[in-house]
Amino acid sequence: MHVFCKRSCSLTVLFCCASLQPALAAESDALPDAPSATIHTELHATQRTDTSADSSQSRGSTEVRADSHNGQFVARWLRRGLHDQTDIYTSPFHRSELKWTIGLPALSLGLIAIDKHVSGALPSSHTSVSSDISNAGLFTTAGTLGLFFLDGLARGNTHARETGVLGAESMANSGLLYIVLQLITERQRPLQGAGTGDFFQTRGLDNSFPSGHAIVTWAAASTIAHEYPKPWVEWLAYGTAAGVSVTRFTSLQHFPSDVAVGSIVGYLIGRHIFHAHCNAGLSRACSAK
Repeated sequence: MHVFCKRSCSLTVLFCCASLQPALAAESDALPDAPSATIHTELHATQRTDTSADSSQSRGSTEVRADSHNGQFVARWLRRGLHDQTDIYTSPFHRSELKWTIGLPALSLGLIAIDKHVSGALPSSHTSVSSDISNAGLFTTAGTLGLFFLDGLARGNTHARETGVLGAESMANSGLLYIVLQLITERQRPLQGAGTGDFFQTRGLDNSFPSGHAIVTWAAASTIAHEYPKPWVEWLAYGTAAGVSVTRFTSLQHFPSDVAVGSIVGYLIGRHIFHAHCNAGLSRACSAK
């Protein structure tokens, strides 16, 4: 009751002041101004007009500059992403990547030949546990990159911020390649059809080749391990990625070739993004590029 009375009294006072204000203003307007007061008022009004005009022009210029800056920022990142995608698709033709250009297709073909036999030997029960582990590994790795980025912003840590940014770029680039390969291969998953993993049989992006979990997690793990080339970081990053790959297989979501190709390609994309955009002096691995 006491609180209600205080609020009611406050509202009453405000209402009374608001009611009295027009009357006081009218009374004040009825009194003639002294010459000095009139001149001062006119000068003050003129200054206010000039200031308002300048402020409006300043705000307009600031907004134009902000829009221009945002446009340049987006355009710069789009050009950078397009350049990275071009490098990824043309990398098999570089002499320095010859071992991967020959080795990866050979490994893929060898695994594809035995995929159905290996996956067929796995029990189809308790696959949900493996699926949960793979999801946890992927989200944990992605969350770690987010923590790196936020920590870099909060503490002004350039190295941590770079890790978050390049890790996100690695995941984005690997995700785009994953989409392209999914649309091209259209492979059935181990529990689809006859369980033989036939290609060009499915539609959309929910296909088997390659493993999306593997390619994205390995891309992020590769970036982290290159940014902090310490044994314990490498073991933790690559160990998590390896766990994701293995559990995608044991959950019967993918064949061995799916996770092998996804893992290798993800690692290579993370390595490429790091060497292409790292700042020398932050990581000792950057100086070796």
